[in-house]
Amino acid sequence: MRHKPQSAKATQVLEWDRGRQRRLLDELAAEEPLEIRIAGESITVTMRTPGADFDLAAGFLLTEGIVTRREQIARIGYARGPDGEPSGNLVDVTLDDGEVVNVERVARHFLASSRCGICGKASIDAVRARDIQPPNRMFEVDPDVLTALPDALHASQRIFGRTGGLHAAALFDRHGSLVAAREDIGRHNAVDKVIGDALLGGRLPLSERILLVSGRGGFEIVQKALVAGVPVVASVSAPSSLAVQLARDYGLTLVGFLRGARFIAYAGEDRLVPARGDPLASSQ
Repeated sequence: MRHKPQSAKATQVLEWDRGRQRRLLDELAAEEPLEIRIAGESITVTMRTPGADFDLAAGFLLTEGIVTRREQIARIGYARGPDGEPSGNLVDVTLDDGEVVNVERVARHFLASSRCGICGKASIDAVRARDIQPPNRMFEVDPDVLTALPDALHASQRIFGRTGGLHAAALFDRHGSLVAAREDIGRHNAVDKVIGDALLGGRLPLSERILLVSGRGGFEIVQKALVAGVPVVASVSAPSSLAVQLARDYGLTLVGFLRGARFIAYAGEDRLVPARGDPLASSQ
């Protein structure tokens, strides 16, 4: 590979500060296209921050329902570009010999979704059609553990510390210990990366894990968490109405506005159990 894509790039900028100006070098989060192929056939192109590309491809295939088990993936590697050299922006996935995927149908599905989106009812019906199971009902976490997670996530964001311009997703255990974290310009990509890492490592389902995302908790974040078996999803911002509906339908714990010592539980508050005391009061 001649030029491996970088996760951050330096550029000359002009800083204005209290009437004074100076030129300096600033680092920007990189954004480049990644084409994901199956057996040489393109299925999608996503704009991402280079890094953990194989995790991203694996997580995408899992959360979109193209694969359901690690054993279905025989190999992931960088593909060759038009010049015949391996390209860091092309990832090719080889499935196990017994796996058959209608690549043309899959590609059409992603193209249609990116162009016009789908309505709320169709989104939830599509999740139900995949026979996704409710997450671990026995998993519990102390609310005080949750409130400590954003600081732990921020401390793990190596590229964000240099650029200030990336989303992050992280997995924690019930005690608040960081298990894995990934960064990306897109919050969905960050989630696919952290889930793909677990898939390739043979650690699914994530039935004893908490997923924390740096952005808002949208429908697709909740859907991806359900596919991976995550029982608790937390975000530092607000969830969407469709995300709350999906979380309630499947019994997933969804927390938003996780900042400082405060958060709001939108669904599944029975999993939030203080170290000494009863579960948080259920909503009426």
